[in-house]
Amino acid sequence: MASSNYVEASIRVLKGLEPVKQRPGMYTRTDTPMHCIQEVIDNAADEALAGVGKRLALTLHADGSVSVEDDGRGIPFGLHPEEKVPVVEIVFTQLHAGGKFDKGAGGAYSFSGGLHGVGVSVTNALARRLEVTVYRDGQVATIAFGQGEVVEPLAVRKADARERKHGTTIRVWPEPKYFDSAELSRSDLTHLLRSKAVLLPGVVVTLTVEGSGGKEAAAVAGPPQDGGEPPRGADAKRPGADVTQTWLYKGGLRDYLLQTLNADPIVPLFEGEQYATDSDAENVAEGEGAAWCVAFTEDGAPMRESYVNLIPTVAGGTHESGLKDGLFGAVKNFIDMHSLLPKGVKLMPDDVFSRASFVLSAKVLDPQFQGQIKERLNSRDALRLVSSFVKPPLELWLNQHVEHGKKLAELVIRQAQTRQRASQKVEKRKGSGVAVLPGKLTDCESRDLALNELFLVEGDSAGGSAKMGRDKETQAVLPLRGKVLNAWEVERDRLFANNEIHDIAVAVGVDPHGANDTPDFSGLRYGKVCILSDADVDGSHIQVLLLTLFFRHFPQLIVRGHVYVAKPPLYRVDAPARGKKPAAKLYALDDGELAAILDKLRKEGCRESAWTVSRFKGLGEMSAEQLWETTLNPETRRLLRVAHGLLDAGATTDALTRLMGKGEAAARRELMELHGDAIEVDV
Repeated sequence: MASSNYVEASIRVLKGLEPVKQRPGMYTRTDTPMHCIQEVIDNAADEALAGVGKRLALTLHADGSVSVEDDGRGIPFGLHPEEKVPVVEIVFTQLHAGGKFDKGAGGAYSFSGGLHGVGVSVTNALARRLEVTVYRDGQVATIAFGQGEVVEPLAVRKADARERKHGTTIRVWPEPKYFDSAELSRSDLTHLLRSKAVLLPGVVVTLTVEGSGGKEAAAVAGPPQDGGEPPRGADAKRPGADVTQTWLYKGGLRDYLLQTLNADPIVPLFEGEQYATDSDAENVAEGEGAAWCVAFTEDGAPMRESYVNLIPTVAGGTHESGLKDGLFGAVKNFIDMHSLLPKGVKLMPDDVFSRASFVLSAKVLDPQFQGQIKERLNSRDALRLVSSFVKPPLELWLNQHVEHGKKLAELVIRQAQTRQRASQKVEKRKGSGVAVLPGKLTDCESRDLALNELFLVEGDSAGGSAKMGRDKETQAVLPLRGKVLNAWEVERDRLFANNEIHDIAVAVGVDPHGANDTPDFSGLRYGKVCILSDADVDGSHIQVLLLTLFFRHFPQLIVRGHVYVAKPPLYRVDAPARGKKPAAKLYALDDGELAAILDKLRKEGCRESAWTVSRFKGLGEMSAEQLWETTLNPETRRLLRVAHGLLDAGATTDALTRLMGKGEAAARRELMELHGDAIEVDV
C-alpha cells in the first residue's frame, strides 16, 4: 500500500533540465528526435535570417548522431555578466535562456523563430551526448555535454589558418529511451531542409548521409529538383560512400509551389512580398510582413505550407487566417464590383480558400506560438498584418486582369453553390414545425450548423456591441435581461414560465430534457451556443447560472459539445513604442495575465508610468471592433468548450446541488469555511 505521508520533504523541486527529462512530451514531440534536431536547424537558419549566414549543412553520421553546421556569428562563449558562467554553457543547460528575447534596438535578433528559449536546451536534455564547436573572434571553443550535464568543460584555443572564421557546429547523439523510435524520417528531413533553402534565397543548404552510396543514394537524396543539385560525394554510386544533396534556390516560393502542386492552376499564380516601414499602421513593427505565392486549382488536394520566421507552422495559425481574410476580401470585392454573384448565393471565406494552394512566409517581431513545438501561430496582430498586405495587390491584379478575375470568380461561386446545396439537404430532413423566434434575437444569415454560433449575452448594452461587432453571416446574438433564473430545482414543465429560459430554448431549437433522454436535435439551429458575460465576478455568476440550466435541463447539448464559454478580457494595456516595437493595445484575461504583460513591458525597457491600464467594467464598454478582435473573431478569441465526462456525473450533480440548492445553505457555509481562503474576493 502506498504511503499516505505528505510532509515538507514530499515536495520535490526540479532544477535545470530535470523537468524536460521527467516530462519530455511537454517540451517536444517524442515519436522521433526530429523536433529536437529541428531546433538546432532553426537556430542555424536564424543566423541566415539575420543576414549573417550563407551556409547551413546537416550531416547524418553512421553512428546515429546528427551534426548541424552554419557560418553565422558563432554562439558567444565568454562569461555571462550576471551568471558568471560561459554563455554557450547557459544556452544548452538552462531553460528560458537565449539571445532572442531582446527584440529592442541592439538586440542580437530582430526576427527569429526560436522565441521560447527552451529549444536547444531541450535537445541537450534528451541527448546521450552533445558537442558544440564555436568559431568566433579568431578562436575555437569546444564544450561537450552528456545527459544534459557538462562532461567536457569549455576549452578555447587559437584558430589555425585552415579553419573557418565564424560559425557554430553542433553534433547530437539523441538518447533513444526518450523516443518511440530513434530513426529520423529522411523524407521529412529533406523536405524541411529544402524549405529552408526556398525561404532563404541565396543560402546554400546541404544534407550529407555518411556511407549511403549505391542503391540507397536515390532514396536519401531523391531526384534532383530545380534549384538543387544531384547527389554527389567521393563516388555517389559506390557502396559506403557519403552522399550529399545541395539546395540553392533563386526562384523562391514560385518555383517551390509549382514543383509541388497536384494540379494545373486555373489562373496565373498570385505572388507578392511586402514588409512594414516606419510609416505603416499602428501595431505593426518595422520589418514585419510576409511573402506569399498562391495557386487556385479546380481539383486535386491543395498544397499548403506556412512559416513564421522560417519555423514551419504545420497547424497554421493567425498568419494563415490573415492570408485567408485577404484573399476573400479581394475576391469578394471584385465579384461585387462586377455584379457576378447570382441571386441567393452568399460567399464565405472557405469558398475562396478551399481551392487555394499556397506557400506563406511571415516575419513577425515577437511571435507567440501555441506550445513549445511551435506548430501554430497565435499572435493576434498577425491576422491583420498579413491580410492588409495581401488584399490590396490581389484586388488590383484582379481588376487589371478581368478575364482571369472572372474565371476565379466562377470557381468561387461554384464552391458557394455546392456548399449551400449541401446545407439545404440537411434542412429538408428537419421537422416542419416552426417556432416563433424571440423578438430580441438577432439571428445570423447562414443555416449551416457547422458554422452557426449563438452568443447568450449579458444585458442590452453588451448585446448592442455584440450585434455591431459580430459576423452577421454566422453569428447570432440573444441579449439576456438581468441574471437568469437558478433552474436547478425548477420542474421541467415550469421552465417556460421564465421568459429568458423560454427564449433560450426556442432560439437554440432543442426542448428541455433529462440526462437519460434522447431529445430531438433536428431543430437545432446553432453548432455552438456560447455564454458571453463580463469578465468580473457578476459575469462569472451569470456563467454559473447558465451552465446550471444547461447541465440540469439541456445535458445532451453539453454531451454533444455544443456549449461553450467565451472569455473576454478584463483589462486593456495601452503600451508605448519600445525599441523596434510600435505602440500597441494589449488585452489581459485576468490579473495573472495583466501581471505577465506588465512584467514583459518592464523587461522591454518601459518605465512604470509609460503604459496605461484600463479595466473593463462590462462588455458594453467595449467598442464593436474591440469585442470582435478579443472575443468574437474565431481566429483570435478564446472560446472554451464545456466538457462532459471529466467528472463522475453523480459527483457533479452532488456538487451542483450543494452550490445551487435552496436548502443547502449550511453545506455552502461549510464549503466556504474550509476553502474560502483559496480565492481572492473581487470588490
